[in-house]
Amino acid sequence: MRRVIFNQKGGVGKSSITCNLAAISASRGYRTLVVDLDVQGNASLYLGVDVHAPENRDSEYSVAHLLRRSSGSWFAGNKAALGFVQETVFPNLDLLAASPLLSEIMNELESRYKIYKLREALDELADEYDRVYIDTPPNLNFYSKTALIAAQRVLIPYDCDSFSKQALYQLLDNTVELKQDHNPGLEIEGIVINQFNAQARLPRELIEELRREQLPVLDDYLSASVKMKESHHVAKPLIYFAPSHKLTQQFVALFEHLEPDAVKVAASRPELA
Repeated sequence: MRRVIFNQKGGVGKSSITCNLAAISASRGYRTLVVDLDVQGNASLYLGVDVHAPENRDSEYSVAHLLRRSSGSWFAGNKAALGFVQETVFPNLDLLAASPLLSEIMNELESRYKIYKLREALDELADEYDRVYIDTPPNLNFYSKTALIAAQRVLIPYDCDSFSKQALYQLLDNTVELKQDHNPGLEIEGIVINQFNAQARLPRELIEELRREQLPVLDDYLSASVKMKESHHVAKPLIYFAPSHKLTQQFVALFEHLEPDAVKVAASRPELA
């Protein structure tokens, strides 16, 4: 299963949701890969790889080098897709890291119409990973489109403000158009309410509006919490950093809603018990 976490608006928690769901997936026994397509590299940093650090800037362990390989460049040669992946410190959890090179090669990839190359690379890795989570840039650019084409399901983070609501409809339209043109198997899995404040009236009103309009709002909300920032600071997803915390358990509930058979999978594979 390949999930892309996508929103054209920044600051809605894409990287946090990507990494925390992926970490729970790995903790349940799934061989899990995170693909970081955002040049900012927040998902990579959260999993322990600072792609902007001098020692990592030219690292070939990156999604940029993988896509550059797919463009036929001498830069990466004929290296297998798995050769661009790196292990994290968390069991069962690997990373295709972001890179500053993503900005430099986007026009090259787009002009050569390499928009299907991520899907082809993930097809190549299909026997290596049970689950793939893809983090995207905060806009509908080449990398967001290539992620939506490569994925089977899309989760949309929503942070409950009126501007997000206006952008949400455009996002849904863009996703449906891309589905029709490039990836008919793509499913909108749901809208994830993030940074939810149960004491505030506006978030509750906005969510009710979305529900009245029959948009696919998931029932498992993610609360606003300083614990998320703390987990970013120590580069540990919540399931490892604060497993009993309320926000962690909300992520677990969301994961179990998306993956109702996850516990059974772990139990049915003795090597992962």
